[in-house]
Amino acid sequence: MKNYCETKTATDLTRQTLALVLAGGEGSRLKDLTKWRAKPAVPFGGKYRIIDFVLSNCVNSGIRKIGVLTQYKAHSLIRHVQRAWSFMRYEVGEFVELLPAQQRIDKGWYQGTADALYQNLDIMRRHTPEYVLVLGGDHIYSMDYSKMLYDHAESGADVTIGCIEVPREEATGFGVMSVNDDLEITHFTEKPANPDAMPGKPGRALASMGIYVFSREFLFQKLIEDHDNPNSSKDFGKDIIPSVIEDHKVQAYPFVDDDGAPVYWRDVGTIESYWKASLDLCSITPDLNLYNEDWPIWTYQAQMPPAKFIFDDEGRRGEAIDSMVAGGCIVSGARIKRSVISSGGRVHSYSLIKDSVLLPRVEVGRNCRIQNAVIDKGCTIPPDTIIGEDPKADAERYYVEPQSGIVLVTPDMLGQSIHMTR
Repeated sequence: MKNYCETKTATDLTRQTLALVLAGGEGSRLKDLTKWRAKPAVPFGGKYRIIDFVLSNCVNSGIRKIGVLTQYKAHSLIRHVQRAWSFMRYEVGEFVELLPAQQRIDKGWYQGTADALYQNLDIMRRHTPEYVLVLGGDHIYSMDYSKMLYDHAESGADVTIGCIEVPREEATGFGVMSVNDDLEITHFTEKPANPDAMPGKPGRALASMGIYVFSREFLFQKLIEDHDNPNSSKDFGKDIIPSVIEDHKVQAYPFVDDDGAPVYWRDVGTIESYWKASLDLCSITPDLNLYNEDWPIWTYQAQMPPAKFIFDDEGRRGEAIDSMVAGGCIVSGARIKRSVISSGGRVHSYSLIKDSVLLPRVEVGRNCRIQNAVIDKGCTIPPDTIIGEDPKADAERYYVEPQSGIVLVTPDMLGQSIHMTR
């Protein structure tokens, strides 16, 4: 008798899969960057939003049935998904469906990642998937999910968890798996103080990427059981996954390249990690290749003219070195070094931007010096402003990361928010 994968192709598997993207998180570690938006809606890479990466992974993998679960301050996220992903055609079984928290079961909002799926159980049943792919909407990476689906079907697992190798000392912030030689998970601990090492790799641990493939009926059963458990916190990593390891087949799927080496995956959950991941894109050969024509990152972008650099006078030369400058930007007699200038930006004469990330529609006045900073969308930096040189002065007005010294500037901090008294 042939096994399942001898009669099914990867395309068959992706067509029978419903992807659910958990995009309702607050992202509080990003501080004021998520004061008015959900973390997956935070701009990244000059023209994208964080959620574009997981949605592009789905489409590029051949998964065209996608639900996006929203909750926290979701307006900009919903608006972006509607604008960027409306090209899917429901008539041929393709869709990106928004699933906001709407008190479908009772008067409560989503209480956790598992509860978010449970509250949409009727919608999942209506789509009749063979497999359910559960994804986080707030990580930066490129991944072919069809390979993970194939591995899940071939292994006969009830659930497969995507994982990535990390140094043991960094694994304390993740869900960590212990596995046997066949990569079956024998133990799962959320944020352990002393993470278990990988077999044969004493300095490495397997950390959960927050990616799960479930066989349909198994997931539905476990969601119902978890909902009925009064002691559950309604979370996959804390409750459902640990509860199924002993009596069910739970498989690990390491995210590695063809040579078995770990590949690019970033949790941009803090100002420092967001800043680092953004500036990584300015490297000569960045680990995340945005220029891969075989794996495009889809997004919505306004129709903007090309970036423009003007003036070529000594001390007043519009230039950008080791930087990314998006469409609609004008660099007018200013110097940009190792920075990301997002769409619609304006940087005026005699200013210097170094090792910084400017989100869309930021305007920097004349004679400014900005370094080691993240400037939020829509900020207008007054002329002669200095940011990133005096931590004490910065802390009086902006948010400064305690260890790295990265400075976050938002419109609220500049007195430019429409929600502030003028």
